Order: sequence, then C-alpha cells, then structure tokens
Amino acid sequence: MIALLVISHSAEVARGICSIAAQMAGPSVPLEGCGGTEEGALGTSVPAILEAMERLMARSEGLVVVPDLGSAVLAARTAREMIEGGAERIVIADGPVLEGTVLAAVEASVGAGLERVASVVGEARDLKKTQD
Repeated sequence: MIALLVISHSAEVARGICSIAAQMAGPSVPLEGCGGTEEGALGTSVPAILEAMERLMARSEGLVVVPDLGSAVLAARTAREMIEGGAERIVIADGPVLEGTVLAAVEASVGAGLERVASVVGEARDLKKTQD
C-alpha cells in the first residue's frame, strides 16, 4: 500500500485534509499530516517531516508527499535527503493539496502503485468544481 504525507504550514490544515481523505479512502491507506513549527507557529519542521516520513515508510511500499507551498517542498526535499535507505520510494507530488490528497488516497486504496498515486495529485489540478 502507498502512504500519503500532507505537509502544510498549519498543523490544523494538515490534520483536516487527512481526515477528509481518510473518510473518502477508508482506513487501509496510511495517512499523516505534518504542519507547523516546533513552537506551534505557522511553518514547517524538517525534523517533524523526517519523523513522519520514517513512520509512514515503515508501514508502506512507498510514500507520496503532498506539500501546500514552495517552502514545504524544500522542507520535504531536505527531509527526504536525510532518509537512510528508501529515499527512492518517496515522491514529492505537485498539485492541489486538498483535492490531490483525496484523489491520491482513493487511488492508493484500490492498490495503485507509487507513480500512479503521485500522478493523481497533479491530475487533480484539472478538476472542475462547477460546470460553468
């Protein structure tokens, strides 16, 4: 099973997105949200991201990381570089964090592989919410 890690500058946002995705995909998909600084402020924490990556990698065949902003991408890349073994099984996806995470979680729940789950995050960019 492929796992998902949502990285947001807000811990509440990261947890909320994971909650929505878990309701849509079911309990089989390992999901975790990581956000905020060690002091509880808005931002990201490379050590916290690294710990989350390690936990999720221990429970999965691969990991798709869905960051909210550019500095979250940088923090995720830094954490991935610190992983001892298995960094090639971590993909940092580029797409809308909420829609991408939900679609990727559903895709993971039906057994899709790492590259497919990561690509779904980007495909979410093309979704229309209205028919106007």
